Amino acid sequence: MPLIEVVSEEFEIPQLDKTRKIYALLPHDYYESEKTYPVLYLQDAQNLFNEHNPYGNWAIDKHLADLTAEGMGDIIVIAIDHGGKERIQEYSPYFHRKFGEGQGKHYTRFIINTLKPYIDEHYRTKPERRHSGIGGSSMGGLISAYVGIVYPEHFSRLMIFSPSFWYSDKIYFDAFHYNYTLPMRMYIYGGDQESEYMSRHIHRFKDAVKDGDYNNSLVKYKVVINPEGQHNEAYWSQVFPKAVKWLFFKNQSSLV
Repeated sequence: MPLIEVVSEEFEIPQLDKTRKIYALLPHDYYESEKTYPVLYLQDAQNLFNEHNPYGNWAIDKHLADLTAEGMGDIIVIAIDHGGKERIQEYSPYFHRKFGEGQGKHYTRFIINTLKPYIDEHYRTKPERRHSGIGGSSMGGLISAYVGIVYPEHFSRLMIFSPSFWYSDKIYFDAFHYNYTLPMRMYIYGGDQESEYMSRHIHRFKDAVKDGDYNNSLVKYKVVINPEGQHNEAYWSQVFPKAVKWLFFKNQSSLV
């Protein structure tokens, strides 16, 4: 099993004038080796490995252990607690007529300018963009997609589960206009039982990237639509190890 340690109970988010609990899931032999590792940053830490979470969890600790046992390789996962009642605003980079102005652009700067440099300094990471991924589900999927497409110089691997693209059409505008001249992988998952629009939103996003202003031949996609998939942790747990394999360990020669 991976080692789960608390990076900080109250990690400073100066961009939002808040603090947040953050975890690091480390390879089981992290302190017995001198290896360096790719890093995946995930939103909604409360839902990732907490067996007492009322909504279930992704069981990423167990999945990471299984991937190691399969010989797939090891990664570090940095899990960031969400902001509770402020979660929607923090994970939205856009305005919404019901929820108001989002704080997602500030949260994005926290990830890029504060958290990632700290993690790269204090853990044995491979800090380059080609070894760095970001992901989440629902609103966490929206903010992860935003971070990846607007700041591709920092992350090359996007894990986007059941994204809340309904929140604002501006996500498609951003996907169309940003420059994908660096290699990137996107694993995008959704379930047909989540809403009648989930599949449509996902394909619209992918098409916006594909048909955008720049030559996007360096972007590789894996779009998975589960006809039975529902909007919950159980289904995201099922797809998590498949996404990690595809993003970090399979056919990586083109991602430089």
